[in-house]
Amino acid sequence: MNKIKGIRHLEISFDFNGAARVINPTLLWDEDNVLLVDTGFPGQMPLLRAAIRKAGVPFSKLNKIIITHQDWDHIGALAEIITAMGSNIEVLAHKLEKPYIQGDEVFLKKSQSAADVLMPAPVIPPFPRTRVTRLVNDGEELSFCGGIVVIHVPGHTLGHICLYHKLSKTLICGDALNVVDGKLTGPNPQYTHDMAKAIESLKKLAQFDIRTIICYHGGAFSQDPNRWIGEIVRGNL
Repeated sequence: MNKIKGIRHLEISFDFNGAARVINPTLLWDEDNVLLVDTGFPGQMPLLRAAIRKAGVPFSKLNKIIITHQDWDHIGALAEIITAMGSNIEVLAHKLEKPYIQGDEVFLKKSQSAADVLMPAPVIPPFPRTRVTRLVNDGEELSFCGGIVVIHVPGHTLGHICLYHKLSKTLICGDALNVVDGKLTGPNPQYTHDMAKAIESLKKLAQFDIRTIICYHGGAFSQDPNRWIGEIVRGNL
């Protein structure tokens, strides 16, 4: 069993169309593995490299990447990292996300104003893609970095996953939850494929003792996370 050394969310600050933005990929590491969860926008590998080095972890040791879902702010720098680091990096994702991450298919999201109309995701410039090398399943426990449980939470996208880090009791939630003005909220309806399903999926999180949630948009949240998730599911938040 590998001795766990750390988990940290990386605050990646940048300008996006004239507005200041922050995203929060997560870094985990042990004696044999350095794992990155989600990879930011295209062109952000230098920012990721600097943030990983700031955490005291050599970027050259990165050997695993888990993608929570296919949106371009989560997969944008994936191909850049693989090109720079070589094929020794394992890329993990849910099977329902694989064709969209690889660019084999274009995902459609429902319009929230007209449920029967499908609309393409926002138009984005083309960017390089790479292959998913390992599929993960709901309930699967990954043995590295202190133990990571995969939780399939469809709704925001079809194959969206959260990750529960057992040792630190941390939930890495991608876009299944957000922190807005210091408060935990559900997924952003504007960018969610099926909002009802996304909220229903959050019920699966009740089985986990969560000390901290890392939201890709909003960062860390540690104020009684299980209670807040329950309130979101019940429609009270």
